[in-house]
Parts: sequence; structure tokens; C-alpha cells
Amino acid sequence: MLLSVIIPAYNEATTIRVILERVARTPFAKELIVVDDGSSDGTRDILHTIQAEFAPHAQPFGLPPDAPACTLTVLFHPHNRGKGAAIRTGLRAVTGDIVLIQDADLEYDPADYVSLLSPILDGKAEVVYGSRFAGSPRRVLFFWHSIGNKFLTLLSNLFTRLNLTDMETGYKVFRTEVIRGLPLRSDRFGFEPEITAKIARRGARLHEVPISYAERTYAEGKKICWKDGLAAVWAILRYNLIDAISSAGEKTLSRMDTWMRRRPAGRVASGRSVEPARCSDCRSARLGASHCNEHSGGRLSGGPGRYELFHHHGSPNAQPPHVLWQYSRRRHTRPNY
Repeated sequence: MLLSVIIPAYNEATTIRVILERVARTPFAKELIVVDDGSSDGTRDILHTIQAEFAPHAQPFGLPPDAPACTLTVLFHPHNRGKGAAIRTGLRAVTGDIVLIQDADLEYDPADYVSLLSPILDGKAEVVYGSRFAGSPRRVLFFWHSIGNKFLTLLSNLFTRLNLTDMETGYKVFRTEVIRGLPLRSDRFGFEPEITAKIARRGARLHEVPISYAERTYAEGKKICWKDGLAAVWAILRYNLIDAISSAGEKTLSRMDTWMRRRPAGRVASGRSVEPARCSDCRSARLGASHCNEHSGGRLSGGPGRYELFHHHGSPNAQPPHVLWQYSRRRHTRPNY
């Protein structure tokens, strides 16, 4: 089993070496994938130095020769794009069986890796969240941050129908095939509600384990603020409501397309056949407009199709009019009834 640890970093010059050493000393064969997200405080220079220490046959951080294998990959963004974008960049370099997200600060302790990985290694879960509110030791700070986290978790749970205690946790672990199968789009901290919504929709087996947490102050480099909370609310609504409606619409159109392709030509809702519509110029079969594709200036070609309702009188005395669903590829023209 190879563990891939993705570490997004932005202006973490004071902590990046410490966190990399702590992760390197965990008892798992692993690859460290650090994504510098446009740092301007010297983090890049430190990463270049650490990268040199991982030369072949070297023992970085003074690791003993019998320590589990550990490799380092460092990727750079030319400018700051956000945590979600950094994680997507890191995912492209993953070669391991399990992916773990590790913040570059010292709020999350790599000593929790054993408990985080156990449900996946035991075959009980495909995704594991580390909960800061499940009873483990934690530094006491920022009452309103705690209230905000619990509110966002509650709002997310209302839509996903999960019973998480900490949706916004920075410790998330996935089987590689699970996270790679999710189309991720969020660039910033909206990554947390987005991936939670898509995991719930996929039906992946998710476990939650308690973790320790040492929250830092703004003087120590904390970056998240109230604006990120508002963005998280929008992300919860977007990825649980708007995306779900859009996905349902696409599935409906796909089913209708399949049904129309299998349905015999000229069949109407009542089970009777009607004469196909004809072009008024060449009398060839048409799709509901007054002309065929050749004599309509290309109005029937190209672009995404849509289903339209056409009324046909099978005979002059047919009552009521028969209804025939036809598939039209016209973009902006309306059918002639």
C-alpha cells in the first residue's frame, strides 16, 4: 500500500519544514506531493532546499535507513489560486492507493494517520473524515469559528443526509479511485462542501474518526475568515441543489434520447402511424420545419438537440390530434404546427 499525501501550501515558511518532517516519520510507505500555491514569503526557497535533501540514496530529515520509503514531489503555481485548485494539481501527480489531504500548517497532527487510515485498510470505508468535534484533545480558541463550523456541517447534512460532525475538517482520506472519479471544480475553500456533496451523491462508504486539533491564531498565520464562511454556504447550495438539478436534467434528456432512437419511426402516442413530415421543396422527410436541412439554410444541423412536441392529424377526420415526439437539432427556430 502506497500513501499519497497532498500538501497545499501558501505562505507557510515557518511551518513547511516541520510538517514535512512529521509526515515523513509516519509508519507508512508514502509519496509527499507539495503544491506551492503562489507563496511570496520564502516558502518556495525552503521547498527547493528540502527537495535537494531527497536526492537518491539520501536520508532526508535524518530518517533511519530502515524507515518506510518516502519520496517528495514539489509542484508550483505561478500565482495564488486556492486550496481546491492546489489539490486538483496534486491529484494529477498521485500514484498511490490512498490519498490523504494534509494542511501545511501545524493544526493537524500526522500522528493521527494510523486512526485515519484504519477504516480504509480494514475494508470498512472508502472515505474517512477526521473530526475535530468528536471528543479528542484540541486547543480552545475562537468560539464563533466553532459555531460557524457546526452550522456549515448542519447545513451540509440537511442536503447530503449524512450525520457528519465536522464537514469542514482538513483531514480527509480517500481511496484513489474514489476521489479521481469526482469532477472537482472549486478553487478555494469551497472544496470541502463540494467533495462532501459529491461523495454523498456517489454513495461512497464514509467513516468519521476523532482527531486532535491545535488551532492557530491569526498572528500565527491563520487565513480563513468570515468571507470564506459565506462562500461555503454558497458552495453547499450550489453543489447540493443546482448541480443535482442539472445532473437530473441531463439524465432525463439522455433517457429520452435513448427512447427516441429505439422507437419505430412514425409511431404516435396512440399507437397509430402517421405520414412523416415532408420538405415543401423536395418532399424529403423533415424534422418538423417547413424545409429539409438542405433547403433550410442549415437550420437543422449542428448544436445540441432538444425534444419538441409536434401535433399531426393522422387523417383529416382524426380527433383528437395525435401527438408525436420528434428530435430536433435546430438551435433557435420553432417548429411549424
